[in-house]
Amino acid sequence: MAMKVKEVADLAGISVRTLHHYDEIGLLIPEETTEAGYRLYSDDNLATLQQILFFRELGFPLMQIKEIIGSPSFDRREALELHRNMLLEKRKGLDNMIAMIEKTIQHTKGEIQMTNKEKFEGFDFSRNPYEKEARERWGDQAVDRSNAKIGSMSKTEQEAMGSAMNAIYFKLADLRNGSPESEEAQAAIKEWYDFLNTMGQFPLDAFKGLGQMYVDDARFTQNIDKFGEGLAVFMRDAMAVYADHNRK
Repeated sequence: MAMKVKEVADLAGISVRTLHHYDEIGLLIPEETTEAGYRLYSDDNLATLQQILFFRELGFPLMQIKEIIGSPSFDRREALELHRNMLLEKRKGLDNMIAMIEKTIQHTKGEIQMTNKEKFEGFDFSRNPYEKEARERWGDQAVDRSNAKIGSMSKTEQEAMGSAMNAIYFKLADLRNGSPESEEAQAAIKEWYDFLNTMGQFPLDAFKGLGQMYVDDARFTQNIDKFGEGLAVFMRDAMAVYADHNRK
């Protein structure tokens, strides 16, 4: 049964104005608009709205969400599995922080004693787990530049950077069953190359080597393939083609 915009807004816990905006930008178009101008939403519209809100929770900008869910190869179940994995990682970090706060409260009440080390166990400012390999392949200077760039960003800027990175992964995942040499694949992998070079300097040989690492290192493969099975291999091949074709 079709639902009116106010009913959908109340159901999803968002404003009517938000739904109007989604319609205006083509992100969520109602199944029907009556002659009187009433927007009517179908069950399929509601499923799409759920996806949109999941992406929003993870920090994706609206226009990137539109591009992702508007792709002909968009797989709703795949996206849900990715949402779950990303949210589980987020929850893990929050659970650790909550546990530390609970212990700190007990400590301030005199119920337990905390060591200085325990007071900071909930914070995770550790370096990238792949940093050792990066330093070995490209040298300390390149990695330090990248770390300095990220470290100088505000939390909002870092979240925007993460969203941009995920959007490129989604775009490449949509193309992964085609040829890595195709025009579309090479245009998308150029976005990845340009993105990496906003954080540091990645010569073409380093870019190609990084792609090989995506396959050689199971940690890279596991994380990248969350966006779509086989994506790591596809990116390796596309990155190799890009590097070979763009050498002067």
